[in-house]
Amino acid sequence: MEASRRDFLRTSAAVSTALSASHVLGANNRLRIGVIGTGGRGQYLMQQLNRVAAGEFEFVAVCDIYDERRAKAAKIGAGKVEQYVDYQKVLARRDIDAVIVATPDHWHGPITTDALNAGKDVYVEKPMVHDPHDGLAIVKAARANKRIVQTGMQGRMMPHFVEAKQKYIDSGTIGKVGLARTWYLSNQGYVQGAPKGFERKPEGLDWDRWLGRGPKVAWNPEIYFSPYKWLHYDGGMIMGIGVHVIDSARHWLSLTKPAAAVCMGGTYFYSDGRDTPDALTCMLEYPQALVTFAAECLSAPGVKTSAGVELRGTGGTLWAERYVQDVAYRYDPNAQFSKAPAVSVPGTQTGAAPVLRDWLNCIRDRKRTVANEEEGYYSAIACFMANQAFRTNSRVVWDKSWDLPA
Repeated sequence: MEASRRDFLRTSAAVSTALSASHVLGANNRLRIGVIGTGGRGQYLMQQLNRVAAGEFEFVAVCDIYDERRAKAAKIGAGKVEQYVDYQKVLARRDIDAVIVATPDHWHGPITTDALNAGKDVYVEKPMVHDPHDGLAIVKAARANKRIVQTGMQGRMMPHFVEAKQKYIDSGTIGKVGLARTWYLSNQGYVQGAPKGFERKPEGLDWDRWLGRGPKVAWNPEIYFSPYKWLHYDGGMIMGIGVHVIDSARHWLSLTKPAAAVCMGGTYFYSDGRDTPDALTCMLEYPQALVTFAAECLSAPGVKTSAGVELRGTGGTLWAERYVQDVAYRYDPNAQFSKAPAVSVPGTQTGAAPVLRDWLNCIRDRKRTVANEEEGYYSAIACFMANQAFRTNSRVVWDKSWDLPA
């Protein structure tokens, strides 16, 4: 098994290297990229692109509502990088080929749609949208303008998730799966507070622009620095982090739209004004299998974060962890149906670099990305349904008006 795994990784590396080399067109044909939303995540994505694709592109514009974050991003971009407060001015530039959208989540939908209609290819962080209306708008705009979209659902290209899928799911070894269990535990983003010194809004921060379509509230550093706790700005743990592992379950099992969703949860410890639960569990009913999701943040930040997927089928169980320690994935056979041996495979953590690399490749060859707008839509709307089930204390079913156009 270990020899086979080494062969798989060598082949993948060779293919990746060949693709990378084929898309280096020289300084005069480098992609010109703008970045909209240059907080911690936006700056991280810029750094990752610099690491994996130096020489293939150049950052020419950065946009953020906070001047300090714009200035930091411009330094990461190096060269001549223009700074903007209004993202529409970035989209109006005809010399920009593509944009990264790494704003707070409630801005993903409208900015991505506007970017596509402006003729830009887009990398948008997860979740792609918070509701079906914005999701359908993105899908229609991508099709109408023939644009490339990549959603930041990086689990689809984590090597150990890909390897496990190929060896045990695509091969049929796992057999018929009836339950996919997913989890994301001890995520410290849902317990962090605002740093000291921001009781008054900084002069160079446009708070009204940050709020956008959201509720018009007075400056609140807790919302700005930790939007994850609020339903409108992040969607809570279902939308903010559940989308990662729910998408991995969807990817593994080739699932599209859920038939129904139910959810239970509560705020059992935190009294910081949040309107999303600090512990929850939900279930998504797909025609092929049930997908469950559980999350809590009470054990954060003292307990190591864990997130992953476990399939339970006639051929045994398949388990994979995003935050790899000693084991990346594990297969335990059901001897009644499977002759494959049990395995426990080591691995290392990977970040956004593989999906960013795939995005650049697809901009060059105009092929579909691994986490394209349709995949981003189905994962986001599954989370939307679970959130609606929690809010209304009811079973939410798929609405035909949410179907993607043929």
